Amino acid sequence: MNVLKEQYDWIMHTRKLLFHFCENVNQEDYVKEIDALGGNSMRALHQHAAECYFYWLGKVGLKDPDFSERPEQAKDVNDMRELFDTVDQLVIRFLDRFEGQEDEKISRTENVDNEENEFSVLWLYTHTSTHEFHHKGQIVWLARHLGYEPPDTDLITAADINRFSAYPEQR
Repeated sequence: MNVLKEQYDWIMHTRKLLFHFCENVNQEDYVKEIDALGGNSMRALHQHAAECYFYWLGKVGLKDPDFSERPEQAKDVNDMRELFDTVDQLVIRFLDRFEGQEDEKISRTENVDNEENEFSVLWLYTHTSTHEFHHKGQIVWLARHLGYEPPDTDLITAADINRFSAYPEQR
């Protein structure tokens, strides 16, 4: 059993629930920039979480220059789902590449001061997944701020997954 892959499966389920909720948010609200969050919108927070995966797992972890730091701007929830399909492929590729090597160190040179840092595979994975959950919380807060009642996306169970699997995805 690959625990990190299993954990990522849970992350994808919570993301699916959040996307399902966001599909029911007015598009104008999904892209509305809120001063209380530094001018970010739900869309911008989703985009930023994806960019974190691309940078840390793609560019730093896999040393793959094909992952841009600023992927094309997703316009709506459907575009964001497609962007996260690419994130999912990247995460699985990363976890396959480093399976059983969670303590392996990966070097990265800082452009600012030309200083080299080392990060473990486990650190890279943990950083990106917790970063997504941090911004998921901000998205939920922002939705509440705009008058919506988002579902609980923090603790889902196997029964929830079965119930959510019936949610249609707009594509």
